[in-house]
Amino acid sequence: MSEHPIHNMMDLSMEKIREMVDANTIIGTPVTTPDGTTLIPVSKISVGFASGGADFGGKEKRTSADSETVPQKFGGGTGAGINITPIAFIVITANGVRMLPVGAPASTTIDRVVDMVPEVLERAQHFIDKQHAAHVAQAEAHRTEEA
Repeated sequence: MSEHPIHNMMDLSMEKIREMVDANTIIGTPVTTPDGTTLIPVSKISVGFASGGADFGGKEKRTSADSETVPQKFGGGTGAGINITPIAFIVITANGVRMLPVGAPASTTIDRVVDMVPEVLERAQHFIDKQHAAHVAQAEAHRTEEA
């Protein structure tokens, strides 16, 4: 049984989409600046795909052994759309890794809370480090007084 023409159209369209979209489109190629900072672009991809067709006219009988019927005329088309939107950069420095959003600010409370998590964790870590340093300094001062 031979393939219907729409199969070929869909296969070709999907092959072209696969060529355009790969993992490097979502997580981009890292770029290292002269000061040693590495930036990795992060993007969001939306893909839409449509395909359709119709057989026109009657059917004609093939003279092959399987006696399958094929359409006399076929009309069809496929279409695809891809939207690639940069959403952030992963910034890697000697001091750590952080996400730098480039999109519009968060519109809902949950989105704002999620966006704030890295900053809150960074501040908490800074506070803990500061408290630890103060505790170590106090213990050192106490040992100096005893000696």
